Amino acid sequence: MEEKKNNRFLPLIIAVSIVFGIAVGFFYAAKGNNTDASRISYSSNKINALLNIIERQYVDTVDMNEIIEQTMPLILKDLDPHSAYIPAKEQQEANEQIEGSFSGIGVQFMINKDTVNVVRIIPGGPSEKVGMIAGDRIIAVDDSAFVGKIVTNDNTMKRLKGPKGSTVKLTVYRPALKKNMDFTVTRGDIPIKSIDACYMIDNETGYIKINSFSLTTYEEMLGCIAELKHKNCKGLVIDLRSNPGGVMEIAVRMVNEFLPAGKLIVYTEGRNSPKKEYFSDGYGSCQDMPLTVLINESSASASEIFSGAIQDNDRGVVIGRRSFGKGLVQQPVDFNDGSGVRITIARYFIPSGRCIQREYEKGHKEEYELDILDRYNHGEFFSKDSIKIDSTLVYKTSKGRTVYGGGGVIPDIFIAQDTVGYTSYLGQVNASGLINRFSLELTDRNRETFDKFETPEELIKYLNRNNIVEDFVRYADKEGIKRRNLLIRKSYNALKRNIYASIIYDVFDMQELIRYLNQDDKEVIKAVKIIKENGADPMMLQ
Repeated sequence: MEEKKNNRFLPLIIAVSIVFGIAVGFFYAAKGNNTDASRISYSSNKINALLNIIERQYVDTVDMNEIIEQTMPLILKDLDPHSAYIPAKEQQEANEQIEGSFSGIGVQFMINKDTVNVVRIIPGGPSEKVGMIAGDRIIAVDDSAFVGKIVTNDNTMKRLKGPKGSTVKLTVYRPALKKNMDFTVTRGDIPIKSIDACYMIDNETGYIKINSFSLTTYEEMLGCIAELKHKNCKGLVIDLRSNPGGVMEIAVRMVNEFLPAGKLIVYTEGRNSPKKEYFSDGYGSCQDMPLTVLINESSASASEIFSGAIQDNDRGVVIGRRSFGKGLVQQPVDFNDGSGVRITIARYFIPSGRCIQREYEKGHKEEYELDILDRYNHGEFFSKDSIKIDSTLVYKTSKGRTVYGGGGVIPDIFIAQDTVGYTSYLGQVNASGLINRFSLELTDRNRETFDKFETPEELIKYLNRNNIVEDFVRYADKEGIKRRNLLIRKSYNALKRNIYASIIYDVFDMQELIRYLNQDDKEVIKAVKIIKENGADPMMLQ
């Protein structure tokens, strides 16, 4: 019994040991110790001693770095599903997402037939300055051919990214001129925008689509609000669907813009982390603006702080489907080799007092990650009545509305996932990536014509004069997806919508893509209607 008890706490002991000093350099610093296997202390130090013994005494030569890289995730896997080890190469990418920028050449690309296709040039970026344009194919990097099987997303990013001020020589094939061209690009800081779209849906309603919560998101949102107010915005839709979260403090600052003074936004608390509360300061710029927030099953972490704070303070109406359910706070600990760990130190609670972290069993991360599939199979995406509510976890909003704990934020207004026109054929072509490939090739062939269109509406009129769906079906058939006329007829409008959206993205940008898709988006339409009908007052929903 005592042995079982010790085993239960071993992962925690090991994790704490890591947090306070087990780094790669520390492993090697122990090299000179005269530790003997018979004298290993029954404490966290035995991890260091074991690695030292393996390195000095094991019968064969071993790669200690590889052992460490393989061991670190195993040490953490029996804790919660969000404590994790991050290798150095992934750590850099994670930091870039949080910081909102990286150093590169300033292009968006897509790999098509083992070749890097430049989809978009970042305005004002390094590539635009040297004359590269959308449609260019990168075929060589620093005088080395870069086509074929070596062309992957990872390899492309490694070749194109680099320290600010460093240079890279690119050879591109330009289809319009049918010739190769050389460019030497000096890498620079490239912003990673966390707001995909900001525009007026109608004369009085603004819309902001946020894809993550990075260190720049608050300032981006303030800029959007100022722009929308200048356009007479009197009501706002904040779209957090499929937003995985990010920096908690940024979410707090963003919520603060919509609340009067003294309102609790979130609080955190853990075994060794004293309770810390975050309140609004009353200086927000949108305290009285009608507000709706869109969420879905992939809205997590900071997205849930935002939507939960709005809901629990009865400040606006939350629309969509139940959110992911991540209510654990991670503390980053970085190692000398560029890797790091994220250790869960607390839980966060939204104003009603509920923790939105869904249940999990330690050591069963795979099952935890498959919970979304379980929700789908259970019917939760299609019926509000299928949401599993724990009736014992009842909470009240600031004005007395009933809300429930137990995992995720349950929206005030449920909108089922749209399955109109869905068939196995549509699912197959969506999963294949053929729509994106077809759209890019079509855009490249017609780039001179498409570039003359000033708005997506002009482009759509042109596309409507051609049977684009039939062109795609023939293209897909050649690529191995068999024509199925009955299913194609059923999915015709959905196919057309997806193809047009992809072409609009290639010709214009993400904002115009989202604007096009939002025209018949049920959640967006409902959000605007709620603002118009009752000023997005949640008390009017009772």
